[in-house]
Amino acid sequence: MFQQMPMVKIDGMKLVQTRAILNYIASKYNLYRKDIKERALIDMYTEGIADLGEMILPLTKNRYFPAFEKISESNGQDYLVGNKLSWADIHLVELLYYMDELDSSLIFSFPLLKALKTRISNLPTVKKFLQPGSPRKSLMDEKSLEEARKIFRF
Repeated sequence: MFQQMPMVKIDGMKLVQTRAILNYIASKYNLYRKDIKERALIDMYTEGIADLGEMILPLTKNRYFPAFEKISESNGQDYLVGNKLSWADIHLVELLYYMDELDSSLIFSFPLLKALKTRISNLPTVKKFLQPGSPRKSLMDEKSLEEARKIFRF
């Protein structure tokens, strides 16, 4: 449609635009909730996670990780919004994996984020997806990582 990627074929449709794809999948699999207040929190957290993904690493560690750690601590639940998985949790864990590939020490001082990553990684479908030979591919190889380190001077 917009001559771009990613493009997903699902339920007889061709969807483009990452957020449109994620919104559709989250709604389809009840990861977006029906309660308007919970939905607002999920939107707020996913937008924060999207911002986090666009930040330079030192700002990421010092600004956003503490915020998500505090959210996890203050709500006393297993997930960011209540005790039910949402796409905000999945989005955050995806970013945690990405950051872990860049520098595994980045989330060292955030035990609740590490626990969230472990909890979601142990869900049967996620665990299967993370296994060697699955469709998941590493985000960066050594050459790309070195290039990023030079660009961002870390």
